Amino acid sequence: MSRRVTLTAAACIAAGASLLAAPAHAAERDASASVSVAAAQPSQNVSVTASDRVKCTSLSNGQLCISLNTSPSRIEVFYTKSGGSTIKANLGFRVATTSWSPLKTISTGERANATWNMSYPCGKKYVGLIKVQGQGTFETPAATPPCA
Repeated sequence: MSRRVTLTAAACIAAGASLLAAPAHAAERDASASVSVAAAQPSQNVSVTASDRVKCTSLSNGQLCISLNTSPSRIEVFYTKSGGSTIKANLGFRVATTSWSPLKTISTGERANATWNMSYPCGKKYVGLIKVQGQGTFETPAATPPCA
């Protein structure tokens, strides 16, 4: 396993340990509240750390993460299934619009991922998504790309 994958997985495990699963509509409500508070504060030079670029959330039978990678610039969303029955799901991300991967079948012990090779502008927030057939859509907290 490459060093980058190992570090990304470790960051997701650490971040996901303190998060609870929530349906997408609940997280959107929470995200809009935090955005309005941030927008009310004066702008400052704030550096973006690796933990800002990787965000995870724990779900009842696994963990969902988004990673904004550099060199090359790409967005990765991955779900590691730790229990429960096999699911069929699409992985995706949302910024101004939503992009989805093809439908994947994911069994316990498997890790599904989707990658979009693209540049992403500074100042946007990217949310990882999983749309599980028959269960709904779940999301990660928002990740922020590095700004030069």
